[in-house]
Amino acid sequence: MRVLILDTCYGAFLESHYGSKPGLAAGSYHEQWQALMNTHFGTADAYSHNLAKVGVSAHELVVDAHHLQQAWALEHGAALEGDALVLEQVRRFQPDVVYLQNLNVLDDATLAALRGDGRLLAGQIASAAPDAERLRRFDLLLTSFPHFVERFRALGVDSEYFRIGFDSRILDDLDDTPPSRELVFVGALNRLRHRRGNSTFNRAARRLPIEFWGYDLRGWPPWSRIRRGYRGEAWGIDMYRLLRNARISLNRHIGEAEGHANNMRLYEATGVGSLLLTDEGSNLSDLFEPGREVVTYAGVDDLVEKARHYLNHEEERTAIAAAGQARTLRDHTYEMRMRELAEILRSRLP
Repeated sequence: MRVLILDTCYGAFLESHYGSKPGLAAGSYHEQWQALMNTHFGTADAYSHNLAKVGVSAHELVVDAHHLQQAWALEHGAALEGDALVLEQVRRFQPDVVYLQNLNVLDDATLAALRGDGRLLAGQIASAAPDAERLRRFDLLLTSFPHFVERFRALGVDSEYFRIGFDSRILDDLDDTPPSRELVFVGALNRLRHRRGNSTFNRAARRLPIEFWGYDLRGWPPWSRIRRGYRGEAWGIDMYRLLRNARISLNRHIGEAEGHANNMRLYEATGVGSLLLTDEGSNLSDLFEPGREVVTYAGVDDLVEKARHYLNHEEERTAIAAAGQARTLRDHTYEMRMRELAEILRSRLP
Protein backbone atom coordinates (compact mmCIF):
# COMPACT_ATOMS: atom_id res chain seq x y z
CA MET A 1 0.00 0.00 0.00
CA ARG A 2 1.23 3.47 -0.93
CA VAL A 3 -0.11 6.54 0.86
CA LEU A 4 0.48 10.16 -0.12
CA ILE A 5 -0.28 12.54 2.75
CA LEU A 6 -1.21 16.12 1.84
CA ASP A 7 -0.49 18.42 4.76
CA THR A 8 -0.39 22.17 5.44
CA CYS A 9 1.36 24.46 7.90
CA TYR A 10 0.43 27.80 9.42
CA GLY A 11 1.69 30.66 7.28
CA ALA A 12 3.25 32.39 10.30
CA PHE A 13 5.21 29.26 11.10
CA LEU A 14 6.52 28.85 7.54
CA GLU A 15 7.60 32.49 7.48
CA SER A 16 9.44 32.03 10.77
CA HIS A 17 10.98 28.72 9.68
CA TYR A 18 12.43 29.99 6.41
CA GLY A 19 13.33 33.37 7.90
CA SER A 20 15.47 31.73 10.57
CA LYS A 21 17.39 29.63 8.03
CA PRO A 22 19.00 31.85 5.37
CA GLY A 23 19.55 29.99 2.12
CA LEU A 24 17.16 27.15 2.91
CA ALA A 25 14.69 28.28 0.24
CA ALA A 26 17.37 27.62 -2.38
CA GLY A 27 18.08 24.12 -1.11
CA SER A 28 17.01 20.85 -2.70
CA TYR A 29 13.58 19.37 -2.10
CA HIS A 30 15.04 16.74 0.23
CA GLU A 31 17.00 19.35 2.22
CA GLN A 32 13.97 21.58 2.64
CA TRP A 33 11.64 18.69 3.43
CA GLN A 34 13.95 17.23 6.07
CA ALA A 35 14.53 20.63 7.68
CA LEU A 36 10.76 21.12 7.89
CA MET A 37 10.17 17.67 9.36
CA ASN A 38 12.93 18.22 11.93
CA THR A 39 10.93 21.08 13.43
CA HIS A 40 8.25 18.60 14.62
CA PHE A 41 5.57 21.11 13.64
CA GLY A 42 2.12 19.51 13.67
CA THR A 43 2.44 15.83 12.86
CA ALA A 44 5.57 16.47 10.72
CA ASP A 45 6.61 13.05 9.32
CA ALA A 46 5.15 11.01 12.19
CA TYR A 47 2.75 9.36 9.73
CA SER A 48 5.24 8.27 7.07
CA HIS A 49 7.92 7.28 9.60
CA ASN A 50 5.59 4.99 11.51
CA LEU A 51 3.63 3.71 8.53
CA ALA A 52 6.93 2.42 7.15
CA LYS A 53 7.19 0.17 10.23
CA VAL A 54 4.04 -1.66 9.13
CA GLY A 55 5.07 -2.01 5.51
CA VAL A 56 3.34 1.07 4.10
CA SER A 57 5.21 3.40 1.74
CA ALA A 58 4.16 6.98 2.56
CA HIS A 59 5.30 10.54 2.10
CA GLU A 60 4.10 13.94 3.35
CA LEU A 61 3.59 16.72 0.82
CA VAL A 62 3.36 20.11 2.52
CA VAL A 63 1.29 21.66 -0.22
CA ASP A 64 1.28 25.26 1.06
CA ALA A 65 5.07 25.40 1.59
CA HIS A 66 5.82 27.39 -1.58
CA HIS A 67 9.62 27.08 -1.61
CA LEU A 68 9.43 23.36 -0.92
CA GLN A 69 6.87 22.73 -3.65
CA GLN A 70 8.77 24.79 -6.17
CA ALA A 71 11.94 22.82 -5.41
CA TRP A 72 10.07 19.62 -6.26
CA ALA A 73 8.71 21.15 -9.47
CA LEU A 74 12.17 22.30 -10.55
CA GLU A 75 13.80 18.94 -9.85
CA HIS A 76 11.07 17.06 -11.74
CA GLY A 77 10.80 19.40 -14.72
CA ALA A 78 7.22 20.32 -13.88
CA ALA A 79 6.42 23.95 -14.70
CA LEU A 80 3.37 23.84 -12.46
CA GLU A 81 2.13 25.22 -9.16
CA GLY A 82 -0.83 25.00 -6.80
CA ASP A 83 -3.37 22.21 -7.37
CA ALA A 84 -1.94 21.37 -10.79
CA LEU A 85 1.41 20.61 -9.17
CA VAL A 86 -0.27 18.43 -6.54
CA LEU A 87 -1.96 16.38 -9.27
CA GLU A 88 1.40 15.87 -10.97
CA GLN A 89 2.95 14.76 -7.68
CA VAL A 90 0.13 12.27 -7.21
CA ARG A 91 0.66 10.98 -10.75
CA ARG A 92 4.36 10.43 -10.08
CA PHE A 93 3.92 8.83 -6.64
CA GLN A 94 1.07 6.54 -7.77
CA PRO A 95 -0.55 6.17 -4.34
CA ASP A 96 -3.35 3.80 -3.43
CA VAL A 97 -4.52 6.37 -0.88
CA VAL A 98 -4.42 10.16 -0.91
CA TYR A 99 -4.80 11.36 2.67
CA LEU A 100 -5.64 15.00 3.35
CA GLN A 101 -4.81 16.53 6.72
CA ASN A 102 -6.70 19.67 5.67
CA LEU A 103 -10.05 19.15 3.96
CA ASN A 104 -10.17 22.66 2.50
CA VAL A 105 -6.74 22.99 0.89
CA LEU A 106 -7.70 21.78 -2.62
CA ASP A 107 -10.52 22.84 -4.93
CA ASP A 108 -13.46 20.65 -5.92
CA ALA A 109 -12.11 19.74 -9.34
CA THR A 110 -8.83 18.58 -7.83
CA LEU A 111 -10.62 16.42 -5.27
CA ALA A 112 -12.66 14.83 -8.05
CA ALA A 113 -9.49 14.08 -10.01
CA LEU A 114 -7.81 12.56 -6.95
CA ARG A 115 -10.61 9.99 -6.62
CA GLY A 116 -9.86 8.68 -10.09
CA ASP A 117 -8.17 5.44 -11.06
CA GLY A 118 -9.46 3.59 -8.04
CA ARG A 119 -7.60 5.69 -5.48
CA LEU A 120 -9.07 6.05 -2.00
CA LEU A 121 -9.51 9.70 -1.04
CA ALA A 122 -9.36 10.00 2.74
CA GLY A 123 -9.44 13.07 4.97
CA GLN A 124 -8.73 13.81 8.61
CA ILE A 125 -10.60 16.48 10.56
CA ALA A 126 -10.56 17.73 14.16
CA SER A 127 -11.97 21.22 13.63
CA ALA A 128 -15.12 22.87 12.29
CA ALA A 129 -16.42 20.72 9.45
CA PRO A 130 -16.98 22.14 5.97
CA ASP A 131 -20.36 21.84 4.30
CA ALA A 132 -21.93 18.52 3.35
CA GLU A 133 -21.10 18.92 -0.33
CA ARG A 134 -17.40 19.13 0.43
CA LEU A 135 -17.54 16.21 2.89
CA ARG A 136 -19.20 13.97 0.30
CA ARG A 137 -16.22 14.41 -2.00
CA PHE A 138 -14.25 12.03 0.24
CA ASP A 139 -14.41 8.24 0.33
CA LEU A 140 -13.42 8.13 3.99
CA LEU A 141 -13.31 10.69 6.80
CA LEU A 142 -11.26 10.05 9.92
CA THR A 143 -11.93 12.23 12.96
CA SER A 144 -10.81 12.44 16.56
CA PHE A 145 -14.16 14.07 17.39
CA PRO A 146 -16.27 11.07 18.43
CA HIS A 147 -19.49 13.02 17.85
CA PHE A 148 -18.57 13.67 14.20
CA VAL A 149 -18.51 10.00 13.15
CA GLU A 150 -22.27 9.41 13.04
CA ARG A 151 -22.88 12.84 11.53
CA PHE A 152 -20.60 12.02 8.61
CA ARG A 153 -22.13 8.59 8.19
CA ALA A 154 -25.58 10.18 8.13
CA LEU A 155 -24.39 12.15 5.09
CA GLY A 156 -23.53 8.90 3.36
CA VAL A 157 -19.76 9.25 3.95
CA ASP A 158 -17.74 6.40 5.42
CA SER A 159 -16.18 7.54 8.71
CA GLU A 160 -14.09 6.18 11.58
CA TYR A 161 -13.02 7.48 14.98
CA PHE A 162 -9.25 7.99 14.87
CA ARG A 163 -7.43 9.57 17.80
CA ILE A 164 -4.54 12.02 17.81
CA GLY A 165 -1.16 10.85 19.14
CA PHE A 166 2.35 11.77 20.23
CA ASP A 167 5.60 11.31 18.34
CA SER A 168 7.96 9.82 20.94
CA ARG A 169 11.01 10.77 18.83
CA ILE A 170 10.51 14.31 20.11
CA LEU A 171 11.92 13.25 23.48
CA ASP A 172 15.33 12.73 21.83
CA ASP A 173 15.48 16.47 21.11
CA LEU A 174 14.59 17.63 24.63
CA ASP A 175 16.84 18.24 27.62
CA ASP A 176 16.08 16.19 30.71
CA THR A 177 16.23 19.08 33.17
CA PRO A 178 13.77 20.01 35.94
CA PRO A 179 11.06 22.48 34.83
CA SER A 180 11.74 26.12 35.64
CA ARG A 181 8.47 27.69 34.46
CA GLU A 182 5.30 27.50 36.50
CA LEU A 183 2.16 27.82 34.35
CA VAL A 184 2.30 27.82 30.55
CA PHE A 185 -0.30 27.95 27.83
CA VAL A 186 0.74 27.56 24.18
CA GLY A 187 -1.79 27.96 21.39
CA ALA A 188 -4.13 30.22 19.47
CA LEU A 189 -4.98 33.30 21.55
CA ASN A 190 -7.66 34.93 19.40
CA ARG A 191 -10.39 36.29 21.68
CA LEU A 192 -13.21 35.71 19.19
CA ARG A 193 -12.29 32.30 17.74
CA HIS A 194 -11.59 30.81 21.19
CA ARG A 195 -13.71 33.12 23.27
CA ARG A 196 -14.77 30.85 26.13
CA GLY A 197 -11.49 29.05 26.82
CA ASN A 198 -9.21 32.04 26.42
CA SER A 199 -11.50 34.25 28.51
CA THR A 200 -11.20 31.69 31.29
CA PHE A 201 -7.41 31.92 31.07
CA ASN A 202 -7.51 35.72 30.98
CA ARG A 203 -9.51 35.80 34.22
CA ALA A 204 -7.37 33.15 35.86
CA ALA A 205 -4.22 35.11 34.99
CA ARG A 206 -5.34 37.87 37.38
CA ARG A 207 -4.56 35.42 40.18
CA LEU A 208 -1.95 33.14 38.62
CA PRO A 209 1.46 33.70 36.94
CA ILE A 210 0.45 32.31 33.54
CA GLU A 211 2.82 32.70 30.59
CA PHE A 212 1.07 32.84 27.23
CA TRP A 213 2.84 31.71 24.08
CA GLY A 214 1.37 31.35 20.61
CA TYR A 215 -0.16 33.51 17.92
CA ASP A 216 -3.10 35.71 16.95
CA LEU A 217 -3.83 38.12 19.81
CA ARG A 218 -6.73 39.76 18.01
CA GLY A 219 -9.49 41.06 20.26
CA TRP A 220 -7.44 41.52 23.43
CA PRO A 221 -6.84 45.10 24.68
CA PRO A 222 -3.35 46.11 25.85
CA TRP A 223 -4.37 45.91 29.51
CA SER A 224 -5.71 42.33 29.29
CA ARG A 225 -3.86 39.69 31.25
CA ILE A 226 -3.27 37.64 28.12
CA ARG A 227 -1.45 40.50 26.40
CA ARG A 228 0.47 41.34 29.57
CA GLY A 229 1.50 37.71 29.98
CA TYR A 230 2.29 37.16 26.29
CA ARG A 231 5.85 35.97 25.64
CA GLY A 232 5.88 35.36 21.87
CA GLU A 233 5.41 32.63 19.29
CA ALA A 234 6.48 29.03 19.87
CA TRP A 235 6.41 26.52 17.01
CA GLY A 236 7.29 22.86 16.75
CA ILE A 237 10.24 21.77 18.88
CA ASP A 238 10.36 25.18 20.60
CA MET A 239 6.79 24.59 21.75
CA TYR A 240 7.70 21.15 23.09
CA ARG A 241 10.64 22.64 24.99
CA LEU A 242 8.31 25.16 26.62
CA LEU A 243 5.88 22.44 27.64
CA ARG A 244 8.72 20.28 28.96
CA ASN A 245 9.96 23.28 30.95
CA ALA A 246 6.53 23.96 32.50
CA ARG A 247 5.52 22.52 35.84
CA ILE A 248 1.91 22.83 34.68
CA SER A 249 0.65 23.04 31.09
CA LEU A 250 -2.82 24.51 30.61
CA ASN A 251 -5.28 23.28 28.02
CA ARG A 252 -8.72 24.21 26.71
CA HIS A 253 -10.91 22.99 23.86
CA ILE A 254 -12.62 24.76 20.99
CA GLY A 255 -16.40 24.96 20.75
CA GLU A 256 -16.54 22.32 18.00
CA ALA A 257 -15.37 19.74 20.55
CA GLU A 258 -18.84 20.03 22.10
CA GLY A 259 -17.70 18.94 25.54
CA HIS A 260 -15.39 16.16 24.35
CA ALA A 261 -11.70 15.91 25.21
CA ASN A 262 -9.80 16.03 21.95
CA ASN A 263 -6.86 18.14 20.90
CA MET A 264 -3.14 17.76 20.29
CA ARG A 265 -2.19 19.44 23.56
CA LEU A 266 -3.54 16.48 25.55
CA TYR A 267 -0.78 14.33 24.12
CA GLU A 268 1.92 16.96 23.58
CA ALA A 269 1.97 18.11 27.22
CA THR A 270 1.69 14.66 28.79
CA GLY A 271 4.12 13.22 26.25
CA VAL A 272 6.93 15.54 27.33
CA GLY A 273 6.22 15.00 31.04
CA SER A 274 4.40 18.19 32.06
CA LEU A 275 1.38 18.09 34.36
CA LEU A 276 -1.67 18.70 32.16
CA LEU A 277 -4.40 20.88 33.66
CA THR A 278 -7.27 20.68 31.20
CA ASP A 279 -10.95 21.50 30.97
CA GLU A 280 -13.32 18.62 31.61
CA GLY A 281 -14.42 16.38 28.75
CA SER A 282 -17.11 13.72 28.68
CA ASN A 283 -14.74 11.16 27.13
CA LEU A 284 -11.53 12.16 28.90
CA SER A 285 -11.56 9.03 31.05
CA ASP A 286 -11.30 6.97 27.85
CA LEU A 287 -7.92 8.60 27.22
CA PHE A 288 -6.48 9.40 30.66
CA GLU A 289 -7.43 8.81 34.28
CA PRO A 290 -8.42 12.20 35.73
CA GLY A 291 -6.79 12.90 39.06
CA ARG A 292 -4.05 10.34 38.50
CA GLU A 293 -2.68 10.98 35.00
CA VAL A 294 -4.09 14.47 34.28
CA VAL A 295 -5.98 17.09 36.28
CA THR A 296 -9.24 18.72 35.19
CA TYR A 297 -10.84 22.05 36.05
CA ALA A 298 -14.42 23.31 35.83
CA GLY A 299 -14.36 27.09 35.60
CA VAL A 300 -11.99 29.84 36.69
CA ASP A 301 -12.09 29.29 40.45
CA ASP A 302 -11.44 25.57 40.11
CA LEU A 303 -8.55 26.20 37.72
CA VAL A 304 -6.95 28.68 40.13
CA GLU A 305 -7.42 26.41 43.14
CA LYS A 306 -5.93 23.35 41.46
CA ALA A 307 -3.04 25.24 39.86
CA ARG A 308 -2.08 26.68 43.25
CA HIS A 309 -2.40 23.27 44.90
CA TYR A 310 -0.07 21.49 42.49
CA LEU A 311 2.41 24.35 42.39
CA ASN A 312 2.64 24.03 46.17
CA HIS A 313 2.71 20.22 46.28
CA GLU A 314 5.62 19.20 44.10
CA GLU A 315 5.53 15.51 44.96
CA GLU A 316 1.89 15.21 43.88
CA ARG A 317 2.55 17.22 40.74
CA THR A 318 5.49 15.13 39.61
CA ALA A 319 3.62 11.87 40.32
CA ILE A 320 0.68 12.87 38.11
CA ALA A 321 2.97 14.26 35.40
CA ALA A 322 4.95 11.00 35.34
CA ALA A 323 1.78 8.90 35.22
CA GLY A 324 0.40 11.02 32.37
CA GLN A 325 3.60 10.64 30.38
CA ALA A 326 3.66 6.89 30.97
CA ARG A 327 0.06 6.61 29.73
CA THR A 328 0.81 8.58 26.56
CA LEU A 329 3.94 6.59 25.78
CA ARG A 330 2.05 3.37 26.41
CA ASP A 331 -1.26 4.05 24.64
CA HIS A 332 -1.08 7.22 22.57
CA THR A 333 1.97 7.23 20.32
CA TYR A 334 1.87 7.65 16.56
CA GLU A 335 3.57 4.28 16.22
CA MET A 336 0.39 2.76 17.66
CA ARG A 337 -1.91 5.08 15.73
CA MET A 338 -0.31 4.19 12.39
CA ARG A 339 -0.91 0.50 13.01
CA GLU A 340 -4.58 1.40 13.44
CA LEU A 341 -4.56 3.63 10.37
CA ALA A 342 -2.93 1.01 8.16
CA GLU A 343 -5.68 -1.48 9.04
CA ILE A 344 -8.43 1.07 8.47
CA LEU A 345 -7.06 1.99 5.04
CA ARG A 346 -6.32 -1.58 3.95
CA SER A 347 -9.88 -2.61 4.80
CA ARG A 348 -11.20 0.00 2.33
CA LEU A 349 -8.98 -1.00 -0.59
CA PRO A 350 -9.87 -3.72 -3.11
